[in-house]
Amino acid sequence: MNKPMITVALLSALLAGGCAHVPAPTAAVAAPEVKLMQPLPGLYTAAQPAATDWAAIRARGITTVINLRGPEETPGRDEGAEVRAAGMRYLDIPVGHADGINADNARLLHAALAPSHGGGVLVHCASGNRAGSLLALEQADFDGLAPQAALELGRRAGVTKLEPVLKHALGLAP
Repeated sequence: MNKPMITVALLSALLAGGCAHVPAPTAAVAAPEVKLMQPLPGLYTAAQPAATDWAAIRARGITTVINLRGPEETPGRDEGAEVRAAGMRYLDIPVGHADGINADNARLLHAALAPSHGGGVLVHCASGNRAGSLLALEQADFDGLAPQAALELGRRAGVTKLEPVLKHALGLAP
């Protein structure tokens, strides 16, 4: 056998062997309806996901969901059951609107994030405002992020109308 034929034979064998190890296609999971923001690697924030979003959220590598909404904000819905049915861990830290952006709730969020070590976590509220604000405050209070950098992180995480509250909590407002 000449050299080109050996090369072709080897390539054919390698390709055939490589194809044997290609996994069968799996069913595609649709993207979630809710927009996920990723202000830090492995850490996502969002507005309220739909009940049909959890499988797609799990497919993104999220293993823990932290809900900042109170039970009165989602009457008739058992989000905890939805999340657990999708194979994820569920925690809730009910945070009142502007008055809930405080050091006590930042401490609760920090404790909830600690077991995940910054990977595969979604923090959400109704619009993303509380999620972004509380995450920014948690990063400043417990992870040593400078106040201005924490504000920028908060903006990337969904802070809009609660920005004045966040600035005050970070000591950036008079």
